[in-house]
Amino acid sequence: MLVLSRQRDESIMIGDEVKITIVDIRGNKVRLGITAAKEIPVHRMEIYEAIQREKAEKAAEAEKAAEAEKEAEPEKEAEPEKELEKEPKKEAQKQR
Repeated sequence: MLVLSRQRDESIMIGDEVKITIVDIRGNKVRLGITAAKEIPVHRMEIYEAIQREKAEKAAEAEKAAEAEKEAEPEKEAEPEKELEKEPKKEAQKQR
Protein backbone atom coordinates (compact mmCIF):
# COMPACT_ATOMS: atom_id res chain seq x y z
CA MET A 1 0.00 0.00 0.00
CA LEU A 2 1.30 3.43 -0.90
CA VAL A 3 0.78 5.93 1.90
CA LEU A 4 0.87 9.65 1.06
CA SER A 5 0.53 12.74 3.20
CA ARG A 6 -1.55 15.55 1.76
CA GLN A 7 -2.98 18.77 3.10
CA ARG A 8 -6.27 20.45 2.31
CA ASP A 9 -6.65 21.34 -1.41
CA GLU A 10 -3.75 19.08 -2.42
CA SER A 11 -4.28 16.23 -4.86
CA ILE A 12 -2.87 12.95 -6.04
CA MET A 13 -3.24 11.38 -9.49
CA ILE A 14 -3.94 7.72 -10.20
CA GLY A 15 -2.89 7.09 -13.75
CA ASP A 16 -3.89 9.85 -16.15
CA GLU A 17 -7.62 9.77 -15.46
CA VAL A 18 -8.25 9.74 -11.69
CA LYS A 19 -7.58 12.76 -9.51
CA ILE A 20 -8.17 12.64 -5.74
CA THR A 21 -8.25 15.97 -3.89
CA ILE A 22 -8.35 16.55 -0.13
CA VAL A 23 -11.40 18.80 0.17
CA ASP A 24 -11.75 19.14 3.93
CA ILE A 25 -10.31 17.80 7.19
CA ARG A 26 -12.48 17.86 10.32
CA GLY A 27 -11.20 15.94 13.33
CA ASN A 28 -11.03 12.26 12.34
CA LYS A 29 -12.76 12.78 9.00
CA VAL A 30 -11.21 13.61 5.68
CA ARG A 31 -13.42 14.62 2.76
CA LEU A 32 -12.13 13.57 -0.63
CA GLY A 33 -13.05 14.86 -4.04
CA ILE A 34 -12.62 12.33 -6.85
CA THR A 35 -12.47 13.30 -10.50
CA ALA A 36 -12.66 10.36 -12.90
CA ALA A 37 -14.09 9.48 -16.29
CA LYS A 38 -17.69 8.24 -16.21
CA GLU A 39 -16.66 4.75 -17.30
CA ILE A 40 -14.49 4.36 -14.18
CA PRO A 41 -16.70 3.24 -11.29
CA VAL A 42 -15.99 4.98 -7.97
CA HIS A 43 -17.65 3.62 -4.81
CA ARG A 44 -17.18 3.71 -1.07
CA MET A 45 -15.73 0.38 0.07
CA GLU A 46 -18.95 -0.85 1.71
CA ILE A 47 -20.90 -0.17 -1.49
CA TYR A 48 -18.23 -1.88 -3.59
CA GLU A 49 -18.35 -4.96 -1.34
CA ALA A 50 -22.16 -5.10 -1.58
CA ILE A 51 -21.93 -4.92 -5.38
CA GLN A 52 -19.36 -7.75 -5.40
CA ARG A 53 -21.58 -9.92 -3.16
CA GLU A 54 -24.54 -9.30 -5.45
CA LYS A 55 -22.48 -10.22 -8.53
CA ALA A 56 -21.31 -13.41 -6.82
CA GLU A 57 -24.88 -14.35 -5.90
CA LYS A 58 -26.08 -13.76 -9.47
CA ALA A 59 -23.19 -15.82 -10.84
CA ALA A 60 -24.04 -18.67 -8.45
CA GLU A 61 -27.71 -18.53 -9.48
CA ALA A 62 -26.75 -18.55 -13.17
CA GLU A 63 -24.47 -21.53 -12.58
CA LYS A 64 -27.25 -23.44 -10.79
CA ALA A 65 -29.65 -22.64 -13.64
CA ALA A 66 -27.11 -23.85 -16.20
CA GLU A 67 -26.59 -27.09 -14.25
CA ALA A 68 -30.33 -27.63 -14.01
CA GLU A 69 -30.65 -27.03 -17.74
CA LYS A 70 -27.88 -29.55 -18.47
CA GLU A 71 -29.63 -32.12 -16.28
CA ALA A 72 -32.90 -31.55 -18.14
CA GLU A 73 -31.31 -31.86 -21.61
CA PRO A 74 -30.65 -35.65 -21.48
CA GLU A 75 -34.32 -36.19 -20.64
CA LYS A 76 -35.34 -34.12 -23.64
CA GLU A 77 -32.97 -36.06 -25.89
CA ALA A 78 -34.34 -39.38 -24.63
CA GLU A 79 -37.91 -38.45 -25.53
CA PRO A 80 -37.37 -38.36 -29.35
CA GLU A 81 -35.81 -41.82 -29.14
CA LYS A 82 -38.96 -43.11 -27.50
CA GLU A 83 -40.98 -41.60 -30.32
CA LEU A 84 -38.76 -43.33 -32.87
CA GLU A 85 -39.34 -46.62 -31.07
CA LYS A 86 -43.13 -46.11 -31.27
CA GLU A 87 -43.12 -45.46 -35.02
CA PRO A 88 -41.99 -48.97 -36.07
CA LYS A 89 -44.67 -50.43 -33.80
CA LYS A 90 -47.30 -48.32 -35.53
CA GLU A 91 -46.05 -49.46 -38.95
CA ALA A 92 -46.11 -53.08 -37.80
CA GLN A 93 -49.69 -52.64 -36.65
CA LYS A 94 -50.66 -51.14 -40.02
CA GLN A 95 -49.17 -54.09 -41.88
CA ARG A 96 -51.34 -56.59 -39.97
